[in-house]
Amino acid sequence: MLLYERLKTSCSDDWRAYTEHAFVRQLGQGTLPQRSFQHYLKQDYLFLIQFSRAWGLAIYKSADLDAMRYAQAGLNAMLDTEIGLHVQYCRDWGIDERELHQLPEAAATVAYTRYVLDTGMAGDLLDLHVTLAPCILGYAEIAQWLAAQPDTLREGSPYNDWIEMYLSEEYQQAAQTELELLESLGADLPESRISQLETRFRTATRMEIAFWQMGLDLSD
Repeated sequence: MLLYERLKTSCSDDWRAYTEHAFVRQLGQGTLPQRSFQHYLKQDYLFLIQFSRAWGLAIYKSADLDAMRYAQAGLNAMLDTEIGLHVQYCRDWGIDERELHQLPEAAATVAYTRYVLDTGMAGDLLDLHVTLAPCILGYAEIAQWLAAQPDTLREGSPYNDWIEMYLSEEYQQAAQTELELLESLGADLPESRISQLETRFRTATRMEIAFWQMGLDLSD
């Protein structure tokens, strides 16, 4: 079994609670309150900033030039493209960039992002990518899952652009590249190491659940 599949299997209930969360279901059905989505978008902006720091940490933790260049590409994409696109997307949803700059981080945002960074600092490159996997790979799976659901509303839904973004060939390929790196880093591991990684993956997945729930609760 591939490492990624084993990680998901080890926390299958949490993984399903994350990928099929009520926030995700309502988003797909077009019934998610717009205030909830806007709250999520605001906190996701702050998440992306910390996510960029994680890619910077991945450069430091890399043991060879290929891994460093991969992490650098991720960092450049975040700083040069992704954050700017997110700011524009927020603007389309009535959220001004000045408001984004003044936002306080919600507890769920702090907990998740600092867990990723702390794990990456304390562990190695594999530990870091295992904690990033629920986000990078999970969003790719969520988009595929939503596209396959008979009750997902696409045409006329205010959330179809979000689904399309993560369903796009570009994002799906980026997720596939991340998966290949994860499997390469995680090849031929002893059981004790896999058990440790399962704990890290489970915790990151639970943090993702809390991030969705924050959007529903509009909690700071």
